[in-house]
Amino acid sequence: MSIANKPSLTVGLAGLGAVGLEVAKRLIAGAVPGLTLTAVAVRDAGKARRSLPQLGAIAIKPAVALANDCDVVVECLPPALFRDVAIAAIDKGRIFMPLSVAQLLENWDLVERARQKGARILPPTGALLGLDAVRAAAEGDIRSIKMITRKPPGGLEGAPYLVERKITLAGLNKPLKVFDGTAREGARGFPANVNVAAALSLAGIGPDRTQLEIWADPALTRNTHRIEVEADVARFTMTIEGVPSQNPRTGRIVPLSTIAALRALVSELKVGT
Repeated sequence: MSIANKPSLTVGLAGLGAVGLEVAKRLIAGAVPGLTLTAVAVRDAGKARRSLPQLGAIAIKPAVALANDCDVVVECLPPALFRDVAIAAIDKGRIFMPLSVAQLLENWDLVERARQKGARILPPTGALLGLDAVRAAAEGDIRSIKMITRKPPGGLEGAPYLVERKITLAGLNKPLKVFDGTAREGARGFPANVNVAAALSLAGIGPDRTQLEIWADPALTRNTHRIEVEADVARFTMTIEGVPSQNPRTGRIVPLSTIAALRALVSELKVGT
Protein backbone atom coordinates (compact mmCIF):
# COMPACT_ATOMS: atom_id res chain seq x y z
CA MET A 1 0.00 0.00 0.00
CA SER A 2 1.42 3.39 -0.91
CA ILE A 3 1.71 6.09 1.74
CA ALA A 4 -0.86 8.12 -0.19
CA ASN A 5 -3.44 5.34 0.30
CA LYS A 6 -2.64 4.60 3.92
CA PRO A 7 -5.23 5.58 6.54
CA SER A 8 -4.32 8.52 8.76
CA LEU A 9 -2.51 7.86 11.99
CA THR A 10 -4.55 9.09 14.93
CA VAL A 11 -2.80 11.25 17.50
CA GLY A 12 -3.57 11.75 21.18
CA LEU A 13 -2.02 14.76 22.86
CA ALA A 14 -1.41 14.58 26.61
CA GLY A 15 -1.24 18.18 27.78
CA LEU A 16 -2.05 21.56 26.26
CA GLY A 17 0.64 23.73 27.78
CA ALA A 18 2.98 25.97 25.81
CA VAL A 19 4.13 23.05 23.65
CA GLY A 20 0.97 20.97 23.42
CA LEU A 21 -1.22 23.93 22.47
CA GLU A 22 0.95 24.81 19.49
CA VAL A 23 1.17 21.18 18.36
CA ALA A 24 -2.62 20.88 18.60
CA LYS A 25 -3.19 24.02 16.55
CA ARG A 26 -0.96 22.78 13.76
CA LEU A 27 -2.46 19.30 13.67
CA ILE A 28 -6.01 20.66 13.64
CA ALA A 29 -5.04 23.00 10.80
CA GLY A 30 -3.89 20.00 8.77
CA ALA A 31 -0.19 20.87 8.85
CA VAL A 32 0.72 17.19 8.56
CA PRO A 33 -1.33 15.22 6.02
CA GLY A 34 -1.73 11.68 7.25
CA LEU A 35 -2.08 12.64 10.91
CA THR A 36 -5.36 13.37 12.68
CA LEU A 37 -5.63 14.77 16.19
CA THR A 38 -8.47 12.76 17.71
CA ALA A 39 -8.13 13.28 21.47
CA VAL A 40 -6.45 15.47 24.07
CA ALA A 41 -5.95 15.14 27.81
CA VAL A 42 -6.17 18.25 29.99
CA ARG A 43 -6.96 19.08 33.60
CA ASP A 44 -9.47 21.81 32.73
CA ALA A 45 -11.64 21.07 29.70
CA GLY A 46 -13.31 24.48 29.80
CA LYS A 47 -10.01 26.30 29.77
CA ALA A 48 -8.77 24.09 26.94
CA ARG A 49 -11.77 24.93 24.76
CA ARG A 50 -11.39 28.64 25.52
CA SER A 51 -7.68 28.52 24.65
CA LEU A 52 -8.30 26.45 21.55
CA PRO A 53 -11.83 26.86 20.14
CA GLN A 54 -10.73 24.72 17.18
CA LEU A 55 -10.93 21.66 19.43
CA GLY A 56 -14.56 21.37 18.41
CA ALA A 57 -15.62 17.74 18.64
CA ILE A 58 -12.15 16.41 19.46
CA ALA A 59 -12.47 14.14 22.48
CA ILE A 60 -11.16 15.22 25.87
CA LYS A 61 -10.31 12.26 28.04
CA PRO A 62 -7.91 11.14 30.80
CA ALA A 63 -4.28 10.94 29.68
CA VAL A 64 -4.09 7.20 30.38
CA ALA A 65 -7.09 6.63 28.10
CA LEU A 66 -5.54 8.26 25.01
CA ALA A 67 -3.88 5.01 23.97
CA ASN A 68 -7.22 3.23 23.76
CA ASP A 69 -8.01 4.92 20.44
CA CYS A 70 -4.85 6.72 19.29
CA ASP A 71 -1.98 5.28 17.26
CA VAL A 72 0.44 7.91 18.59
CA VAL A 73 0.48 9.38 22.11
CA VAL A 74 2.44 12.62 22.50
CA GLU A 75 3.35 13.38 26.12
CA CYS A 76 3.60 17.06 27.15
CA LEU A 77 2.91 16.68 30.86
CA PRO A 78 4.52 17.49 34.22
CA PRO A 79 7.17 14.86 35.05
CA ALA A 80 5.09 13.33 37.86
CA LEU A 81 2.48 12.16 35.35
CA PHE A 82 4.96 10.63 32.92
CA ARG A 83 5.02 6.97 33.91
CA ASP A 84 1.29 6.26 33.94
CA VAL A 85 0.81 7.77 30.48
CA ALA A 86 3.87 5.96 29.14
CA ILE A 87 2.73 2.57 30.44
CA ALA A 88 -0.76 3.04 29.02
CA ALA A 89 0.63 3.80 25.55
CA ILE A 90 3.32 1.11 25.62
CA ASP A 91 1.00 -1.65 26.84
CA LYS A 92 -1.30 -0.91 23.89
CA GLY A 93 1.65 -1.22 21.49
CA ARG A 94 1.40 2.42 20.46
CA ILE A 95 4.00 4.93 19.33
CA PHE A 96 4.88 6.91 22.45
CA MET A 97 6.45 10.32 21.82
CA PRO A 98 7.69 11.77 25.14
CA LEU A 99 8.74 15.37 25.55
CA SER A 100 9.73 14.74 29.18
CA VAL A 101 12.75 12.83 27.91
CA ALA A 102 14.56 13.15 31.23
CA GLN A 103 11.94 10.87 32.75
CA LEU A 104 13.08 8.02 30.52
CA LEU A 105 16.33 7.92 32.46
CA GLU A 106 14.36 7.34 35.67
CA ASN A 107 12.02 4.82 34.04
CA TRP A 108 14.41 2.81 31.88
CA ASP A 109 12.40 -0.37 32.33
CA LEU A 110 9.91 1.16 29.87
CA VAL A 111 12.33 0.49 27.01
CA GLU A 112 12.29 -3.26 27.65
CA ARG A 113 8.54 -3.07 28.21
CA ALA A 114 8.15 -1.44 24.79
CA ARG A 115 10.16 -4.26 23.20
CA GLN A 116 7.92 -6.86 24.78
CA LYS A 117 4.70 -5.06 23.81
CA GLY A 118 5.72 -4.10 20.28
CA ALA A 119 5.57 -0.39 21.07
CA ARG A 120 8.02 2.33 20.03
CA ILE A 121 9.39 5.23 22.09
CA LEU A 122 10.35 8.15 19.84
CA PRO A 123 11.50 11.31 21.65
CA PRO A 124 11.66 14.41 19.41
CA THR A 125 14.92 16.33 19.18
CA GLY A 126 13.34 19.25 21.02
CA ALA A 127 15.37 22.39 21.65
CA LEU A 128 18.62 20.77 20.54
CA LEU A 129 20.47 20.32 17.29
CA GLY A 130 22.91 17.87 15.81
CA LEU A 131 21.49 14.62 17.18
CA ASP A 132 21.95 13.10 13.71
CA ALA A 133 25.68 13.75 13.96
CA VAL A 134 25.84 12.40 17.50
CA ARG A 135 23.94 9.25 16.57
CA ALA A 136 26.22 8.68 13.60
CA ALA A 137 29.34 9.19 15.71
CA ALA A 138 27.95 6.75 18.29
CA GLU A 139 28.17 3.99 15.70
CA GLY A 140 31.92 4.46 16.12
CA ASP A 141 33.76 5.56 19.25
CA ILE A 142 32.73 8.75 21.07
CA ARG A 143 35.32 9.67 23.65
CA SER A 144 33.46 12.50 25.33
CA ILE A 145 30.34 14.65 25.11
CA LYS A 146 29.80 17.82 27.09
CA MET A 147 26.81 20.11 27.07
CA ILE A 148 26.80 23.63 28.49
CA THR A 149 23.34 25.10 29.05
CA ARG A 150 22.83 28.78 29.80
CA LYS A 151 19.40 30.14 30.60
CA PRO A 152 17.86 33.34 31.96
CA PRO A 153 17.36 32.84 35.71
CA GLY A 154 13.57 32.67 35.32
CA GLY A 155 13.95 29.54 33.23
CA LEU A 156 15.62 27.69 36.10
CA GLU A 157 13.72 28.94 39.16
CA GLY A 158 11.94 26.20 41.04
CA ALA A 159 14.19 23.36 39.88
CA PRO A 160 14.41 20.68 42.61
CA TYR A 161 18.22 20.89 42.65
CA LEU A 162 18.06 24.60 43.48
CA VAL A 163 15.22 24.26 45.96
CA GLU A 164 16.94 21.47 47.89
CA ARG A 165 20.14 23.53 48.18
CA LYS A 166 18.27 26.77 48.92
CA ILE A 167 19.87 28.44 45.88
CA THR A 168 17.95 31.54 44.85
CA LEU A 169 18.47 33.28 41.54
CA ALA A 170 16.48 36.41 42.41
CA GLY A 171 18.50 39.56 41.85
CA LEU A 172 21.33 37.72 40.09
CA ASN A 173 23.56 40.27 38.33
CA LYS A 174 26.21 38.03 36.77
CA PRO A 175 26.41 34.49 35.37
CA LEU A 176 26.29 31.73 37.98
CA LYS A 177 27.12 28.08 37.39
CA VAL A 178 24.41 26.21 39.28
CA PHE A 179 25.24 22.65 38.25
CA ASP A 180 28.22 20.61 37.03
CA GLY A 181 27.83 16.85 36.73
CA THR A 182 26.41 14.09 34.57
CA ALA A 183 23.32 14.23 32.39
CA ARG A 184 21.62 11.70 34.68
CA GLU A 185 22.22 13.87 37.74
CA GLY A 186 21.10 16.94 35.83
CA ALA A 187 17.89 15.25 34.71
CA ARG A 188 17.04 14.47 38.32
CA GLY A 189 17.81 17.95 39.57
CA PHE A 190 16.31 19.90 36.68
CA PRO A 191 13.54 17.65 35.28
CA ALA A 192 11.73 20.48 33.49
CA ASN A 193 14.84 22.17 32.15
CA VAL A 194 17.27 19.70 30.62
CA ASN A 195 15.27 17.22 28.58
CA VAL A 196 17.74 18.21 25.87
CA ALA A 197 20.62 16.76 27.89
CA ALA A 198 18.72 13.51 28.34
CA ALA A 199 18.05 13.29 24.60
CA LEU A 200 21.70 14.03 23.86
CA SER A 201 22.86 11.31 26.25
CA LEU A 202 20.52 8.73 24.72
CA ALA A 203 21.73 9.58 21.22
CA GLY A 204 25.36 9.32 22.26
CA ILE A 205 27.26 7.67 25.11
CA GLY A 206 24.64 7.47 27.83
CA PRO A 207 23.59 9.63 30.78
CA ASP A 208 26.50 8.68 33.05
CA ARG A 209 29.25 9.64 30.59
CA THR A 210 27.61 12.75 29.17
CA GLN A 211 28.79 15.81 31.08
CA LEU A 212 26.51 18.77 31.77
CA GLU A 213 26.99 22.32 33.02
CA ILE A 214 24.04 24.59 33.76
CA TRP A 215 24.41 28.35 34.10
CA ALA A 216 21.93 31.02 35.12
CA ASP A 217 22.79 34.15 33.15
CA PRO A 218 20.78 37.36 33.70
CA ALA A 219 22.22 38.89 30.53
CA LEU A 220 20.50 36.28 28.33
CA THR A 221 17.08 36.41 26.76
CA ARG A 222 17.44 33.05 25.00
CA ASN A 223 18.02 29.49 26.18
CA THR A 224 21.47 28.55 24.93
CA HIS A 225 22.88 25.04 24.54
CA ARG A 226 26.44 24.29 23.44
CA ILE A 227 27.47 20.72 22.65
CA GLU A 228 31.09 19.58 22.41
CA VAL A 229 31.76 16.11 20.98
CA GLU A 230 35.09 14.31 20.67
CA ALA A 231 34.89 11.11 18.61
CA ASP A 232 37.15 8.92 16.51
CA VAL A 233 35.47 10.07 13.29
CA ALA A 234 35.01 13.76 14.05
CA ARG A 235 35.31 16.55 16.55
CA PHE A 236 32.40 18.98 16.48
CA THR A 237 30.85 21.81 18.45
CA MET A 238 27.29 23.05 18.05
CA THR A 239 25.42 25.95 19.64
CA ILE A 240 21.74 26.83 19.53
CA GLU A 241 20.08 29.91 21.02
CA GLY A 242 16.39 29.22 21.40
CA VAL A 243 13.68 31.81 21.92
CA PRO A 244 11.73 30.88 25.09
CA SER A 245 8.02 30.16 24.82
CA GLN A 246 5.38 31.47 27.22
CA ASN A 247 6.84 28.88 29.57
CA PRO A 248 10.42 30.14 30.09
CA ARG A 249 11.65 26.58 30.68
CA THR A 250 10.73 25.61 27.12
CA GLY A 251 11.88 26.96 23.76
CA ARG A 252 9.54 27.93 20.94
CA ILE A 253 11.32 25.43 18.70
CA VAL A 254 10.11 22.46 20.78
CA PRO A 255 6.57 22.23 19.34
CA LEU A 256 8.01 22.58 15.84
CA SER A 257 10.44 19.76 16.56
CA THR A 258 7.50 17.67 17.72
CA ILE A 259 5.59 18.38 14.51
CA ALA A 260 8.69 17.45 12.49
CA ALA A 261 8.98 14.16 14.39
CA LEU A 262 5.31 13.43 13.77
CA ARG A 263 5.68 14.28 10.09
CA ALA A 264 8.48 11.72 9.80
CA LEU A 265 6.00 9.00 10.75
CA VAL A 266 3.91 9.52 7.62
CA SER A 267 6.09 11.31 5.08
CA GLU A 268 7.30 9.53 1.96
CA LEU A 269 10.58 11.44 2.29
CA LYS A 270 12.55 11.60 5.54
CA VAL A 271 15.81 13.51 5.50
CA GLY A 272 18.46 12.62 8.09
CA THR A 273 19.08 9.57 10.22
